[in-house]
Amino acid sequence: MLFEKTYTLRTESAEGIARYYISFNDGEKRCHEIEVSRPVYREFERFVRVERNLTRWDERHREQSEVWDETLNKRALYPPDSLEDTVFDCLRNEQLRLAIQQLSETQRRRFVLHHEFGLTYGQIAKMENCTTRAVQYSVDVAKKKVFDAMKNIL
Repeated sequence: MLFEKTYTLRTESAEGIARYYISFNDGEKRCHEIEVSRPVYREFERFVRVERNLTRWDERHREQSEVWDETLNKRALYPPDSLEDTVFDCLRNEQLRLAIQQLSETQRRRFVLHHEFGLTYGQIAKMENCTTRAVQYSVDVAKKKVFDAMKNIL
């Protein structure tokens, strides 16, 4: 609740005449009740409605304003990877980098052109002035070496 209610409103009707009262506790917890005019009573009623509406609005929107990692991760379109997955990805990427580094220069170049840049064997052969079969053989041998080096981590 936004505000703690510190008063009570009451009406009393006698002989067709309405009387309006507001009860409240003072700082020493003593109860007081005073009679007020109708406009003052109506203003207190209006304030009660505004307070109730604010409280309801706050209750409806509170969950949406909770900006914690847990609530954000639950709502994320692409939730973040766990720490274990992130560490595993880093280790795998490092192992892959080392495996590619162990290839001969020609195998490494052809492997990267084919797998990273998506060039066909024919495009690479044309760039290097060699046969398509030679490029395909180099890439296949490089792929096997990389796969063998990655067996431990996969």
